[in-house]
Amino acid sequence: MLTTLTTAYTDTRAADLAWVLGREPLPALATLDLELARAKVQLRLLGASHQVLLEEEQGVCSETVACIPGSRTPLPLGVATRVGDWEYEFAARVEMLSPGSFAGRAQELLALVSDHPHGLAGVFPGSPHAFTAMLAQRQENRVHWRTWHAYPQDGQLVATRTRVGVRVKAGV
Repeated sequence: MLTTLTTAYTDTRAADLAWVLGREPLPALATLDLELARAKVQLRLLGASHQVLLEEEQGVCSETVACIPGSRTPLPLGVATRVGDWEYEFAARVEMLSPGSFAGRAQELLALVSDHPHGLAGVFPGSPHAFTAMLAQRQENRVHWRTWHAYPQDGQLVATRTRVGVRVKAGV
C-alpha cells in the first residue's frame, strides 16, 4: 500500500534516527494490520519514521525507529537480545547514493513495497523520493520485517532488517 503522508518531513537526517524496543504505540499517520499465521503485526508510519507492533501468544513486541526528541539510543548497526520468550535480531545500515542512483533505488523500493500485500510505504510532501517503506513476512517460526528510510537531500538510504522468533528451549 502506498500513501502520501500529510505531515512535515520531520526526521530530515539519518543521523537523527534512534532505535527503541518496547515503546508504547505512538501516533501513526498510516497503519497496515497483518495476520501472519498466528502473529498479528501492525506496521505504523510515523511523522518521524516507523514503528512495528507484533503480538503473538508469547506477548507483545514493539520496535520504534524514529527521530525521538531526548532519545539517547542512536540507531545501532546490530542488536541481538531476548524479549520475553522471543529472540529479537535487528540490523541497520546507511547507504550513500548519487542523485541518479538514489532516484532509481527509491522508485524500485516504492514499487516493491506498494505492490506487496504485506507492504506499507508513505511518501512525504516535497520530494517523491522522501519516504519510509516497510515490508513484513513470516518464515517458519519467525516474523521478519524490513524498512527503508530515504533522505534524498543527503543521498542517504537507511535500511533495517528485523527478525523475531520464539526462543528454542534447551532439552525440548
